[in-house]
Amino acid sequence: MTTRERAKRVKMLILDIDGVMTDGRIIYDDKGNELKCFYALDGMGLALLKRANIQLALISSKGSPAVLRRVKDFGAQEVKLNITDKLKVFKQILSKYKLKAAEVCFMGDDLVDIPLIKRVGFSVAVPGACSEVKKLADYITKQAGGKGAVREIVEIILRGQNKWRKVIARYLE
Repeated sequence: MTTRERAKRVKMLILDIDGVMTDGRIIYDDKGNELKCFYALDGMGLALLKRANIQLALISSKGSPAVLRRVKDFGAQEVKLNITDKLKVFKQILSKYKLKAAEVCFMGDDLVDIPLIKRVGFSVAVPGACSEVKKLADYITKQAGGKGAVREIVEIILRGQNKWRKVIARYLE
């Protein structure tokens, strides 16, 4: 199945956070606060995804106030932080939203993401992902995690569903 065919079926995008929405670095300031850098183009991509009525969920094995602050900007349907069993949460999300695994795109980068990488209809890894994840992924982004990888996959999904022009039309007028 081609990337475009996989993208056509996507009704929900599920993202890992560290290494996917960020570059994977964990930075602490001198007061012990955790700092994270998010890429503006990725955020705009998620706004476009929402405009196209494609659902968004975030599942991360870690959590932080910085992540909670950022996810407020784009209104994900589900935000699950500090999760040790991503597969269990994934199954709950499928049930809650009445989705099939084939209708989900998941983007991850590390071993904890493999159970989802193996089950979704469109699995995506970033270039910095561990080799086991990259071997299993349907697609590896050209852009790095935290540097446009999320925007890249959003564009692939929206173009695959012929929604790209519609969601960006107001910027082109």
